[in-house]
Amino acid sequence: MHKVCVAFVLCSPQAVTGSPVDCPNQDTAGTSCAISVEKLLERAVQHAELIYRVSEESKLLFDEMLISYGMNLHIPEGTMCAPKTVTVPRSKSEIKQISDKWILHSLLILAQFWIDPLVEVQASLENYENAPSALLTRSKWISTKLMSLEQGIMVLIRQILGEGSVTLEGPEETSDRFVSSNILETVRRDYSVIYCFRKDAHKMQTFLKLLKCRQIEKENCSLF
Repeated sequence: MHKVCVAFVLCSPQAVTGSPVDCPNQDTAGTSCAISVEKLLERAVQHAELIYRVSEESKLLFDEMLISYGMNLHIPEGTMCAPKTVTVPRSKSEIKQISDKWILHSLLILAQFWIDPLVEVQASLENYENAPSALLTRSKWISTKLMSLEQGIMVLIRQILGEGSVTLEGPEETSDRFVSSNILETVRRDYSVIYCFRKDAHKMQTFLKLLKCRQIEKENCSLF
């Protein structure tokens, strides 16, 4: 069984659930530990599940804040999340055709695509008048945990695929995507980021569960 060294990524006792996690080879400084690929996958799935759950809560908290402000953004759902980042396979035959490499690279694209927008939203929310503390806390938590998940995915790529550095092409971003000219546009932008990230967080959770099944259980692995 291969062992990997992960620097405070997914193997921290408080990294995922806040409860102690068995990490017998952790050093005295508490900064690294040896962890199997199987265990890393389990914790990555837990990480992704919690990120998705908290993103759902953040969206609901944002909705409540908008109601308290008396705002209605009128954002059409069909156009809010374009361009699409990664497409989810729609059939069992498509799932069989995708490789573990495709899954891992898609996971990395999704994580890296959202890191900067979420950091910007976190900073933007600090300037809102009477923004719920629960929303601020969750926004910061998501940003931090997504960065940890990104590092965990990169470790998995090195271990499973044997790739050192990875260069990926994600969706193109327009230069003014996160530039707002007034308060309404700022709120619209922040809401769009939270709304759309929630969808991609669900994709990451789904892809990690599929990868874990393929790597550990080996049989009957499907999204359906």
